[in-house]
Amino acid sequence: MKTFAASLALVAALSSSVLASPANLEARATAASTGKLPAVTVKGNAFFAGDDRFYIRGVDYQPGGASDAKDPIADVAGCKRDVAYFKKLGINTVRVYTVDNTADHDECMSMLADAGIYLALDVNTPKYSINRAEPEVSYNDVYLQSIFATIDAFASYSNTLLFFSGNEVINDDSTTACAPYVKAVTRDMRQYIGTRGYRSIPVGYSAADVDSNRLEMAQYMNCGTDAERSDFFAFNDYSWCDPSSFTKSGWDQKVQTYKNYSIPLFLSEFGCNTNTREFNEIASLYSDDMTAVYSGGLVYEYSEEGSKYGLVKISGNSVTPLDDFNTLKTKLAATKAPTGDGGYLKDGAATKCPAQSSTWNVTWGNDLPSIPVPAKKYLTSGAGKGPGLKGAGSQNSGTQSTGTAPANAGQVSSTSTASTGAAASLRVPEFSAAPYLCGLVVLASTLLGATLL
Repeated sequence: MKTFAASLALVAALSSSVLASPANLEARATAASTGKLPAVTVKGNAFFAGDDRFYIRGVDYQPGGASDAKDPIADVAGCKRDVAYFKKLGINTVRVYTVDNTADHDECMSMLADAGIYLALDVNTPKYSINRAEPEVSYNDVYLQSIFATIDAFASYSNTLLFFSGNEVINDDSTTACAPYVKAVTRDMRQYIGTRGYRSIPVGYSAADVDSNRLEMAQYMNCGTDAERSDFFAFNDYSWCDPSSFTKSGWDQKVQTYKNYSIPLFLSEFGCNTNTREFNEIASLYSDDMTAVYSGGLVYEYSEEGSKYGLVKISGNSVTPLDDFNTLKTKLAATKAPTGDGGYLKDGAATKCPAQSSTWNVTWGNDLPSIPVPAKKYLTSGAGKGPGLKGAGSQNSGTQSTGTAPANAGQVSSTSTASTGAAASLRVPEFSAAPYLCGLVVLASTLLGATLL
């Protein structure tokens, strides 16, 4: 998240199969809720809403940015103010980087559902995240309790599209050694969703715009057993800077690179502002050039937070659309979502885990850290009340992982009746005790998304 990249911070945040059949579920019932949206599932390398291919056509949404991290989905007045402009843009998704897992989100989620809008949600917060300088310390039970509580808070809404387990945790070659912790958190979230009996909400990671290791990260999140693989992979891409084109930007080469990638791929941030933004990439992103590989993307960002990426300027209850808002609105209106299945890859294999190299410093092989022992109880008993945005924090708290997990950790084994969800539950695995430490101490310099990275 570029707003957070401008902030000073030393800590960092982190991040397969989807089981449930499509269901037309209401957003959690409230007096204000009248809308319905079909829950989105994964088939092959694409998202589907019922039988229809679903393309993400959205914006990143965090009013206040890094300097004033708040929960926009708990701000009813702010939702009423902004949903009207979301509808004018014609989007179907917003990404939110920070939420308060103790707050009431019913009314805002209902307003979004009534407007036909889904939520792509980062589960980390500034105080509850993985510190890329010491991932082995910050991957602990206190941290997991917070992100599990966030899952609890949003799992019942049918317009919860997906969860990001992390955002730009790895932001250069030296921080790639943290990848096992990113992948372990993704695994743990999927396991928690299964054991609690929720519908299978997709979980994946949002990678930084780093050419030297982005492909390796994509391969890593899609390698190994089904229990270890992500449901999707996303990355932030600012390589199309107008005036440009499908070939000049290099997007044609990325389509070729990922043409056999077997899980959904999309852009979690895009919209280079080096020059005047014309948003000509919209036409390519939702055309036959890309739909066999990509499932759309999210424009950075809705509100102007000092980085010149904003589509609107917010002042109290007043919203002023900027030039980029009108340009994006025009381009989206001129580029409808494709009909049919877009040529998606129906069946694909897991990728091969990348080998260690000068740009990929992962020495664990295919192993992942085991879930911290005290966190196992949350899988069967639930997370309980979360710490919200005012908790003491987790990065130097709690019990760390003490070993590596077997490859089938998190594997689905039975049907849960723990909740009203229809997802299959996951067996709590036995773990080995062989210790592995990341051994990496890197000073983090950016606070990205609403997670500390």
